[in-house]
Amino acid sequence: ANDDSNPRDGGDLGCCGYILWFLSLVVIALTFPFSLCLCIKVVQEYERAVIFRLGRLIAGGAKGPGLFFIIPCIDSYTKVDIRTVSFDVPPQEVLTKDSVTVAVDAVVYYRVQNATMSITNVEDSNRSTRLLAATTLRNVLGTKNLSEILSERETISHYMQSSLDEGTDPWGVKCERVEIKDVRLPVQLQRAMAAEAEAAREARAKVIAAEGEQKASRSLKEAAEVLTEAPAALQLRYLQTLNTISAEKNSTIIFPLPIDLLQSFMSRQES
Repeated sequence: ANDDSNPRDGGDLGCCGYILWFLSLVVIALTFPFSLCLCIKVVQEYERAVIFRLGRLIAGGAKGPGLFFIIPCIDSYTKVDIRTVSFDVPPQEVLTKDSVTVAVDAVVYYRVQNATMSITNVEDSNRSTRLLAATTLRNVLGTKNLSEILSERETISHYMQSSLDEGTDPWGVKCERVEIKDVRLPVQLQRAMAAEAEAAREARAKVIAAEGEQKASRSLKEAAEVLTEAPAALQLRYLQTLNTISAEKNSTIIFPLPIDLLQSFMSRQES
């Protein structure tokens, strides 16, 4: 099985190359079948082999998985693992757009999509991807406010993934996923944010209490208007209050006083 894409061809080996190639075939034929131990190689299902002949990439791209054939002395090959790799981006000290210093670390998942390009276009695709991920993390977070970093992690992760995928595409590397793992704030900023949140909660509690007092006063006003229209209702309310107090287990002694006796005093004051 061969890799689908082949960015460059080995081209003509030249006169000396063909001579070395012919001599190698002669040696293989003379030492057959012992030469098979050096000519036949195996790569796993998750690996690909990039073969160079006299320093040139052979036609057909990467080989594998399974058996493939090389010519000793003039061929060299490199195995490439195409499984998904995950790594932690080291914590980055980032100055946000609103001048707040935060430490952010992330997790990046990537895999080699084109084994030939990962060998021929970059010296070390794994190391280059890790360095680019750390740089991209700093650049992206530097354009965001602290509130955006804390509340829009998913959006930032998708943007970082697209940026990394675009940057690693010439290396044959596919960035599959980026996750913001942790955002660490300075201790002083944590205390300030905690004090701000506590003050906001106290303000909301005061507003709710004030609204409750306003609604209670309106209800008392309406109740007073109803009792004014029906004087007997005030007597019933008075008796109900006495019944409620007497039901409680306390040592308070209450002497009920009929309200009718008080109406005479109220009429005198009005006159």
